[in-house]
Amino acid sequence: MEYIRVNKDNLENEHICCAISNNNDIQVSSKKNWLSERFNDGLIFLKSVERGKCFIEYIPAEKAWVPIDARNYMYIDCLWVSGSFKGHGYSNDLLNECIEDSKKLKRDGLCILSSAKKRGFLADPKFLKYKGFEVADEADNGIQLWYLPLKKDGKKPSFKECAKHPKIKDKGIVVYYTNQCPFTAKYVPVIEKIAKDKGVKFKAIHINDLKSAQSAPTPVTNYAIFRDGEYVTNEIQSDKKFLKLIGE
Repeated sequence: MEYIRVNKDNLENEHICCAISNNNDIQVSSKKNWLSERFNDGLIFLKSVERGKCFIEYIPAEKAWVPIDARNYMYIDCLWVSGSFKGHGYSNDLLNECIEDSKKLKRDGLCILSSAKKRGFLADPKFLKYKGFEVADEADNGIQLWYLPLKKDGKKPSFKECAKHPKIKDKGIVVYYTNQCPFTAKYVPVIEKIAKDKGVKFKAIHINDLKSAQSAPTPVTNYAIFRDGEYVTNEIQSDKKFLKLIGE
């Protein structure tokens, strides 16, 4: 398999692998705008030359849009290999590229979000364990910060205090989201309309800067739903899923 490093020069012409074929789709444009701003922060987006869901996205942890203390680590935003790409070792290829880049930059290690059991939109813990990752920290909602040390004397990363106990004061449904995941641009407005039509108290909090992301009350910032102050899920809600969530 050959891979392409997406950057500012080729971003507009490249397919970004998230099951969306139309380059003018709001989901694609929002994601590409987000990526273009992150390249200045050292973000790497590596994808297969073939169209499909086979890519890795990583960034120096100091610039990662998550509430973690991981100085001199590389943070993996997303490692996604699915469909016909599974079972060919592409996950290994992509992760190895991340490791080599991290070594060149003299990073202490890598870190990524996962959980004890596989959850949607999070890394597979079985794969992480197989590759030598360990759990560094865990929030009350079961979201875990896994890490792969590259240096013996590196400090273990951890969640910031704001993310260890995901809870907010607001009543009703509250969703925190960023444009890191392209699907938020489509589905946040969808559930917002449903909530309005059903008379459900709803608030969408769009995280659009690094400081807000790193001080968020949830380990997962690209999408997190709270209900009456309690964390519910990081899985993006379609109309059917959201109707089920609100008991319709």
